[in-house]
Amino acid sequence: MNEDLAASVGRLLDLEAIRDLARAYAHCIWRRDADGAAALFTESGVMDTGDRPALVGRVAIRDAYRAILPAAEFLPFVHDHRITLDGDHASGSCHLDLRATQAGASLIGAGVYDDRYVRESGVWKFEARRLTLRFLVPLDEGWAGRGEAER
Repeated sequence: MNEDLAASVGRLLDLEAIRDLARAYAHCIWRRDADGAAALFTESGVMDTGDRPALVGRVAIRDAYRAILPAAEFLPFVHDHRITLDGDHASGSCHLDLRATQAGASLIGAGVYDDRYVRESGVWKFEARRLTLRFLVPLDEGWAGRGEAER
């Protein structure tokens, strides 16, 4: 395989592995798998939802998700993933469509994840993930006229 083809194939494999990382995260949240979701982050990874202090470290992420996920149902759909590769580091964003159930209410939401990724021992992980919700509202209210997420 010539060098250009090998580099192109390597780039495509990296892009798909990072897209798989975002899909795996959504899958873990659907399944309420706190341990699986946390394992997708580096040991010192950061998860920032913008509505509370950021979770710093895989253990903090796991412990918070173990507390949060059983109390509500979150059904995320991620799409429109854009990625910029830089060796063993990358950055990217993907859009989020969210269905949720909390305290007996059906919610609908939309937002964007802004991510930093790092390859550790050949595996892509989240170094940092920030969620910015555009809205998260009761389904019967809708989102017309909403600017920022209301929680």
